Amino acid sequence: MNKEEQVIMGFRDLVNKMAWLNKIKMEECLKEYKPSEVHCIEYIGRNVDSNVTKLAEAFYMTRSAISKITKKLIEKGFIESYQKPDNKKEIYFRLTEQGKAINKVHEKLHKEFQERDRAIFEQVTEEQFDSMLRFLEKYSRHLDAEIKKQGVDIKLE
Repeated sequence: MNKEEQVIMGFRDLVNKMAWLNKIKMEECLKEYKPSEVHCIEYIGRNVDSNVTKLAEAFYMTRSAISKITKKLIEKGFIESYQKPDNKKEIYFRLTEQGKAINKVHEKLHKEFQERDRAIFEQVTEEQFDSMLRFLEKYSRHLDAEIKKQGVDIKLE
């Protein structure tokens, strides 16, 4: 296996391990909620004026799929929709008190995960972080371009 393959396999392995470890605690604390619901709640909590298009871009899902999720979140009382006085066409979402409570639990879990992994990150130098971040940014831009070639228009950041 060459270094490129080792990097890709390493990323995949890391993501799978993180997902497995985090899933245990997430399911324990947020068992009555679907992961897609929790992640939409998280996004809406972090991003003012969230709408179907922004959510679809963030999660690489269709607007139709996001519409179904947000409809369920509204029905369950976790989010509410609103319009701006100057734009009656666009519909935005914000968290209800119940949605904020779910988001708070989710944020607490992420802090626990960060604390669990802090020991490894404390060993990383600024130069190593900068190098990793440059690589991730470059690779992400490459994947964005590949996605765009597939005819999917995403927000390139």
